[in-house]
Amino acid sequence: MKKSIIKSSGMSVPPYVVTNHDLEKMMDTSDEWIKQRTGIEQRYWVEPDTECGASDLGAQASKIALEKAGWTPQDIDLIIFATLSPDIFFPGCGCLMAAKLGLNSTPALDIRQQCTGFLYGLTTADAYIKAGYANRVLVVGGEIHSTGLDKTTRGRDVTVIFGDGAAAVCIEGIDTDEPCGLLASSLHADGNFADALMLELPASRLPVRVPMDVPGDDPRNYPVMDGATIFKKAVRMLPQVINESLEKAGMGLDEIGLIIPHQANMRINQALGQFLKLPDDKIFHNIQKYGNTTAASIPIALHEAMEQGRTGKSKDVVMFAGLGAGLTWGSAIYKFL
Repeated sequence: MKKSIIKSSGMSVPPYVVTNHDLEKMMDTSDEWIKQRTGIEQRYWVEPDTECGASDLGAQASKIALEKAGWTPQDIDLIIFATLSPDIFFPGCGCLMAAKLGLNSTPALDIRQQCTGFLYGLTTADAYIKAGYANRVLVVGGEIHSTGLDKTTRGRDVTVIFGDGAAAVCIEGIDTDEPCGLLASSLHADGNFADALMLELPASRLPVRVPMDVPGDDPRNYPVMDGATIFKKAVRMLPQVINESLEKAGMGLDEIGLIIPHQANMRINQALGQFLKLPDDKIFHNIQKYGNTTAASIPIALHEAMEQGRTGKSKDVVMFAGLGAGLTWGSAIYKFL
């Protein structure tokens, strides 16, 4: 039976480190305030006046993953690119990145599931492999948030959270009867809460996508978030969706070696651990270094967890989980071969 195996991973962040103390110079905030609310100490942003798109970071991460997998770009059967911050309105980052990898006919698709982009991408890759439409799939999550943030006191609640980054995983289908690969996943969406975390402009639903009378500093040009609603939804829905995947896989929580949640807020992830009655070392955190990199968040965390030896060994079982804009939420259980 075909199983979808993670062969390798790679990640890329810009070289420009922005600490909480740097943000103190831009807006009315403090290092203590940011750490208490989010757990974030720093994040990576593209350097000012530098052109860099999500596909650029994605290509850098992909080249690392490809080299570690022993693949050439020509070995890829399908590219899945998850992002909410595409280089341009269209075409998608998957096509742009494919060209940067030297490809000219490899199928590519973009998915816009925001913080759950990797979960949707992993599940989609698994479906393509099991259906026989692809055997080697490159799944990428990449974001450039910094160029679209309101870096004033008005926008601080959102701006202090987000960072730039990308990560890629090479996924290959192999024939084996071993219980490995993607064991179960659960995906959900509820557009009734779309306005709890959104960016309004530009908007194709309007007669003019960017109305002429909208000034450059209009709040609609920047992402907005109802933090209280997102927090409440996350701490309620994440335990539920984790248990849903456990039930699908016929497994208990004690069989999961490490939980890698979306890195949205340290308080959310700590609350998740408390609800599940898990020790601190069973949940992976790196939000303090990178902030929220949305679609890149889980694959960056996976890459670091593997590099640190926290997971990735034969028979290791890892749980991914996340909730974000859409609202979308989900979980997935993966077992290493």
